[in-house]
Amino acid sequence: MTESARPGEPSTAPTDNIPGPRSEPLPPPPTTVAAGPQDDNLTDELEEAYWSVHDGAAADATVAQVLTRLPRITALIGRLAWQADRSATLCVVVCQLASAAMSALGLIAGIAVLQHLFAQGPTPDRVRAALPQLLLVVGLLGARAALEAAVAVAQARVTPKIRTALECEFLHLTAHVRLEAVEDAGWHDEVHRANDRGLFYARQIVGQVVSLASAALALVGTAGVLGILHPALLPLLLLSALPVGFAAVRSARDRFASFKRWNALQRRVRVFSWLLLDVDAAAELRSDTAQGALLEEHRRLTLKIAEEDTRLGVHAALLNLAGRTVGGLGTGITYAALAAMLIAGWLPLAAGAGAVLAIQSGQAALTRLVEVAHLVYEHALWVSDLLTVQERSRQLLPAQATLQAPSTVGRITLDDVHFTYPGKETAALNGISMTLTAGQKIAFVGLNGSGKSTCAKLLAGLYEPERGSVRWDDTDVREMDAQSLHRQVACVLQEPVRFPFSALSNITAATGTLTQADPARTLAAARASGADAVIASLPDTWETLLSKRFKGGQQLSGGQWAKIAVARGLYKNAPLLLLDEPTASMDPPSEHAVYEAVLRGWLREDQITVLISHRLASVVDCDTIYVFDEGRITESGSHEELMAVAGGTYAGMFTLQAGGYRARSSPPLDKPMAPS
Repeated sequence: MTESARPGEPSTAPTDNIPGPRSEPLPPPPTTVAAGPQDDNLTDELEEAYWSVHDGAAADATVAQVLTRLPRITALIGRLAWQADRSATLCVVVCQLASAAMSALGLIAGIAVLQHLFAQGPTPDRVRAALPQLLLVVGLLGARAALEAAVAVAQARVTPKIRTALECEFLHLTAHVRLEAVEDAGWHDEVHRANDRGLFYARQIVGQVVSLASAALALVGTAGVLGILHPALLPLLLLSALPVGFAAVRSARDRFASFKRWNALQRRVRVFSWLLLDVDAAAELRSDTAQGALLEEHRRLTLKIAEEDTRLGVHAALLNLAGRTVGGLGTGITYAALAAMLIAGWLPLAAGAGAVLAIQSGQAALTRLVEVAHLVYEHALWVSDLLTVQERSRQLLPAQATLQAPSTVGRITLDDVHFTYPGKETAALNGISMTLTAGQKIAFVGLNGSGKSTCAKLLAGLYEPERGSVRWDDTDVREMDAQSLHRQVACVLQEPVRFPFSALSNITAATGTLTQADPARTLAAARASGADAVIASLPDTWETLLSKRFKGGQQLSGGQWAKIAVARGLYKNAPLLLLDEPTASMDPPSEHAVYEAVLRGWLREDQITVLISHRLASVVDCDTIYVFDEGRITESGSHEELMAVAGGTYAGMFTLQAGGYRARSSPPLDKPMAPS
């Protein structure tokens, strides 16, 4: 054994066994490199953004795929609406059907008016004969307007309820899923995609489905009227409407596809505009005089966007011209066939005029049907995405049990614990065993990635071990209700949450409330952490909002936020206190005061305190120090015991850090200091 060393004293503890950084040989870089993709395939060089995976899906789908999926989409939205507000949903359905019936009856009544006007006899007599039908048409139009207003009112009732129900359920589920799910990059993309797009389109799609149903019913009603006038008119409707529908399909798909390319270009250019406007990058941009380089690349990309805008505008104009040309030819053929039927005596003149009105109505309904169908198809993918995330979240919720975690614990035991992060091959923890006793102060030390923080999160019940067990006294934590366990653990992290609420709420949030506080306990926690001086300097002290987003809000420094976070952890007064580099952003006096409070003063007699730190001077007074390396515990003991281990990792790291505080003129560590 070697004699323990203190900062400022020579030591003979070897440092050769301290693991060094792992790196591969790196070749020199090229003399020039492009700032980004330079060719015309700019969008092909961008990764698919998590929030754009369904953009343009309608443009890639066939007509059959769209038509096949629409009934399922309508049923899905109908089910959501029924769950949100049954009476409003029923009102929408009934009024929508009645409105379509009014439209069809109005068309028939209009044809009857024409028949009276084109009948034989003096004009005043024909007008008088048509007057009842005219009044009927006016009444039907008024009834249709009232029904459409009723649909709008009912839709206004049900749409916000659907959005509210989906959003509340979504946030409740995703806020409670297990931590390892949240830390998975794929899960992060899914959740934000559902939040950004799924909830947005869930609000829009109700109205779109109503419009889709309206257009479909109008088309069916028009076809029914033409069938009543003469069955031969139905093929004329198809001949007239299908070219218009084809042009609408092409136009809708072109808009979707072009939007996806334009959106990708915008994503690329926003990288540069964001850097130019970002407050955190401002100082470095100016000191490096990098603004010109960024502006040059920004201009190159904006010119590409301008070219794309021009191309899209020209293409849309040509496509619209082609569609109208084809539609005009179809309409001309339709009217020619209709004229032939009138000449042949198949239709009376009034019926022919009514057929023209019906065909024009059918064309408009089909065009609207196609455009809305594409929107509904694509937006429904986002809503389905949202519902899928909700269902997956239900499978990832922590364990719920009747057994509640105790408010006191005598010992916490880890027995052969193994844990591997999702998607990783190397275990983060590989056979960890330890026993923590009430009243103890424990330290976890080691290199980055050695497993310290992972072990702390298993202690807190945030992760579950793949093998082995974590026991509070004699109870496996997997048998406890997960939330009750979390309530008995206080965590103070290196990068704490900066709640945009009052200073008081930032402390009381530890106990699950933003509005209720224990004044004496809050003040004691603030004093112990040094946050009392921070809060006292704020304009409204405890009630000051800690966010510049609000009028009069204040922004704290990193060290001040750290003191607030420590106060939050102390205020919780839990049987297990975990501190993961809590003072990394504090100045030396503040750091010293916090450790004095946490390790020497502020303690429940039965509290277990676990400190994770790279500053080994802060762990000297801990009862037991565990040294982690690649997921294993390689050494454990008190500071004195570990310093006495010949060739020990802890002794080597401590000596290395202690040497950094020695004056440059001091003699080397391997030579004795001259007597003063």
